[in-house]
Amino acid sequence: MGWAAGTLGEHLWYTTGIEAEAVVAQRVTRGGRLAAKDRALEYVKGRILTGAFPGGELISEGEVAGALSMSRTPVREAFLRLEAEGLLRLYPQRGALVVPVSPQEVRAVMEARLVLDQFAAGKVIGQSAEVRGVVFDRMATELGRQRRAVVAMELREFSDADRAFHAILIEAAGNGILHDVYGSLRDRQMRMVGESAVRDPARIETILAEHALIAEAVRDGELDRSLDAIKAHLAGTERALGFTAQ
Repeated sequence: MGWAAGTLGEHLWYTTGIEAEAVVAQRVTRGGRLAAKDRALEYVKGRILTGAFPGGELISEGEVAGALSMSRTPVREAFLRLEAEGLLRLYPQRGALVVPVSPQEVRAVMEARLVLDQFAAGKVIGQSAEVRGVVFDRMATELGRQRRAVVAMELREFSDADRAFHAILIEAAGNGILHDVYGSLRDRQMRMVGESAVRDPARIETILAEHALIAEAVRDGELDRSLDAIKAHLAGTERALGFTAQ
């Protein structure tokens, strides 16, 4: 399944213009209990992490304020927070540049993920078939959640389920320190999944197929197959982002 950019509200997945994201803005705006600056932060950060505001795009306070029906002041505060997090670079009178993901960052995250995921797979595969079956069922649940997100064209939900899919494997390995390390990669991982999907729409279907292979290899207790599937999966994300896996 693949989509081309469509009309207003029709394709929230790949459309990146702020005006065409009115539906997303309305969802954030309905969160009236949040302070305006927090709503602005949630909106802009969410769009960056899912790739809807891709690296290199220039966004303005006025556009975001208009999309969220608020003044520029809370948007400016959100921009400053995101600059401190390294996601935006501010230019007076021009707007905010979404900082592109660097090749060094992609490689570092993918190398860390490879170590974590392959270690976790080995630990889980070393357990009983019953335990592996429980892990498989939980991973299959998140895979189903990803498939429903594709149908609904909800990239944020897809990315959340992607992270949860891998987190199940890490958690099942029973190493709290590695689980914490994996958690620290959350925003970077979500952004790379989002941007890879925007750059290569076919990547969505490939991710689903790769996740199925990983989960089935773990269920079947086949270590080599699981390690190969994990390596291929992470290498695919690097390629979709325009970098050559090493």
